[in-house]
Amino acid sequence: MGWKEVAEPVLARMPVVRRPESHVPFKRKLAWTASVLVLYFFLTNVALWGMSTNTDAFGQFRTVLAGSQGSILQVGIGPIVTASIVLQLLGGANLLGLDTDDPRDQILYQGLQKLLVVIVTILTALPMVYAGFIQASPQVASQLGVSLAGIRILLMAQIVTGGLLILYLDEIVSKWGVGSGVGLFIIAGVSQRLVGGFLSLEGGFFVTWFKIFTGDIAVGPIPGVGLETIIVGEGQLLALATTLFIFVVVVYAESVRVEIPLSHARVKGARGRFPVKLIYASVLPMILVRALQANIQFLGQLLNREGISPDWLGVYTQSGDPIGGLMYYLAPIYTPQDWMWFTGQTPAGIETWQIMIRVAIDLGFMIGGGAIFAIFWVETTDMGPEATAKQIQNSGMQIPGFRQDVGVVEKVMERYIPQVTIIGGALVGLLAVMANMLGAIGGVSGTGLLLTVSITYKLYEEIAEEQLMEMHPMMRQMFG
Repeated sequence: MGWKEVAEPVLARMPVVRRPESHVPFKRKLAWTASVLVLYFFLTNVALWGMSTNTDAFGQFRTVLAGSQGSILQVGIGPIVTASIVLQLLGGANLLGLDTDDPRDQILYQGLQKLLVVIVTILTALPMVYAGFIQASPQVASQLGVSLAGIRILLMAQIVTGGLLILYLDEIVSKWGVGSGVGLFIIAGVSQRLVGGFLSLEGGFFVTWFKIFTGDIAVGPIPGVGLETIIVGEGQLLALATTLFIFVVVVYAESVRVEIPLSHARVKGARGRFPVKLIYASVLPMILVRALQANIQFLGQLLNREGISPDWLGVYTQSGDPIGGLMYYLAPIYTPQDWMWFTGQTPAGIETWQIMIRVAIDLGFMIGGGAIFAIFWVETTDMGPEATAKQIQNSGMQIPGFRQDVGVVEKVMERYIPQVTIIGGALVGLLAVMANMLGAIGGVSGTGLLLTVSITYKLYEEIAEEQLMEMHPMMRQMFG
C-alpha cells in the first residue's frame, strides 16, 4: 500500500471551495473579487485579542507576504507560499508520484497542499507566540481569570484561524473571481503603502516637498544638509525615480514576447498566435524565493531570541536586525542605507567588503533562485512544452507548416519555453535586487513593487480576456 492509499481518506475530505458548475458571468467574477478584497482589508484591521506587544517577525518581507502585523492575518500568505515551495521541490524530484491529469490525483494534490498550509501555519504561529514575538496580555488574563498560558493558546487559535481564512479566500478568488487571491492580497498591501507614501500627512512625498518649498525643511548650503537629503533622505527623489523605473521596465518586459503563429485545423481563416513572454513564468516565483529567505531569517531571529545563536551564525541589534555572522550575509538588501556606505548611514562596525559580499550573495540568490523557481513554476502549473502542446492540440489549433501532432508541437515549444523561462526568471531576480537597493516610495520593498506592477498588468490582461470571452462565447468554447 502506497502513501496515496494511506493518506486518501484524510486528504480527500479536506474542505474545498466548490467549483462553479457553469460559466460565471464577468460581472459576478468582479463582484466576488471585490468582496474578497473588502473582507481582506477588514481582517487586516482585526487585532489579535489578548495581545499586549508584538514584533514583526517578517520585517521588510511583510510587503511580499501580505497580511498585517498584529492582526488575525498575522502570517499572511507565508504558509501558502511555503507549502507551494515544499510541493514544488517534492514534485520536481518526482517523490509524490502524482499525475495532475488524473482527477483522483488532483484531489490528493489539493488536499495535500491544504494540509501542508495548516501544518506550516501552526509551526509559524508557535514560535511567534511562545518565543516572544507576540506577548500575551496579563491584563486580559486577569480579567478572564486564566493564566498567560491560556491567553497564548487563544492567540495561537486566532493566528491559525487567520491562516485558514486567507487560504480559502485565495481559493474563492481562483475559482469564482478574476486572477489569484495571493496576487490580489499583495497588490492590496503594497498599493496601500504606496498611496500612503505619496499622500500621508506625516512624511508623505507631496507633504515633504511642500515643506521644502516653504522652508520648513532646510536644504541647500546649510552645513550637513544638501543633495543627500532630497535624493536619498526626506526628499525621496531616488525612491520616486525607482518607482517610475520599475513601472516602465516591468510593463515593457511584459510586452516583449515571441509569438508562435497558430491556425485552426478545421476552420479556414481562423488564425491566432501563442505568445511566449519574456517573463513567461510571471513574477510569482519571486514570492517563493523571498519566502524562502524570510523563513531563513525568521529561524535566525528565533534562535537569537532563545539565546542559542552563536556569533558566527548571527549577531543582532535590539530591533532584531542582523549586523554580523552568516545571517547578515544572507539577509536581503532592503534599502539604500543597507549598502550606501559612502553616505555614512550603514550600521557602525560593518566594513565595505562585508557590504559587497552581502550584495553579491543577494544577487546570486535572487538571480539563481528566480531561474530555478521559474522552471518549477512552469512545470507545476501546466505551462511547460508538453502541457502547452496538449492545450493547443485540444483547442483544434496547429502550427502552420508542421504536422498536427502533439509531439511535433512540443518540439517547437521546446525551442522557446525553457530558455525564455530561465532568462525571464533571472531578469526578474535582478530587477528585484536593483529595486530594493534603490528603494521605493512609502517604504515599499523593491520586490513588493515589482510584484505589484506585474500582477496588476497580468490582472488587466485577464480582465480584457474575460470581457472578450463574454462578448464572443464561441471563443470560450474553442479555447476552453
